[in-house]
Amino acid sequence: MVDLSKAFDAANSAVATEIDALNSFAKNLADNLSPALEILLSCKGHVVIAGLGKSGLVGAKIAATLASTGTPSFFMHATDALHGDSGALTPDDVLIAISNSGETSEVNALTAMAKGWGNKIIAITKNVDSTLAKSADAVISIAFEKEADPLNLAPTTSTTLTIVAGDAIASALMAHRGFTPKDFGKRHPGGSLGKATNG
Repeated sequence: MVDLSKAFDAANSAVATEIDALNSFAKNLADNLSPALEILLSCKGHVVIAGLGKSGLVGAKIAATLASTGTPSFFMHATDALHGDSGALTPDDVLIAISNSGETSEVNALTAMAKGWGNKIIAITKNVDSTLAKSADAVISIAFEKEADPLNLAPTTSTTLTIVAGDAIASALMAHRGFTPKDFGKRHPGGSLGKATNG
């Protein structure tokens, strides 16, 4: 039988590391989210989420969650944005730019473009002194001590905090606007969720 003790030690450590980071994130949630929520509630266009790599994958999920819960939203890949996709941005859109380090060159280039066009910018980053944070109108800090993997290298804690930030934003917007199960059902007629909300 294979000895999995070392593997499970790492697995338990990963879960504990992320739980600790989430508990820390929750302590200052109101102060952390309030400036971004004020911008989002006044948005008359789309909420455009931009990122690269793992941050981009999480960003796509956040955009999908927002779109299904009453906030028109779509994901824009930061590299593709620099090759023409930025044309999808309209003056009324808000850009949420995701970069763990805050120094991802493609994300910062897109942010600079959007800011020059007059779009409001919300940054999600662990580094509040980064280039991205300094150019943003609001910053959501995902500061943490370490990634959850054994090497402290793979995006793990950072992506968990980012996705939780997105879920918190979506939940806050839903509650503030009085979003109902019927509203959800209009956007989600298929599958078991569609049956539950439209049955």
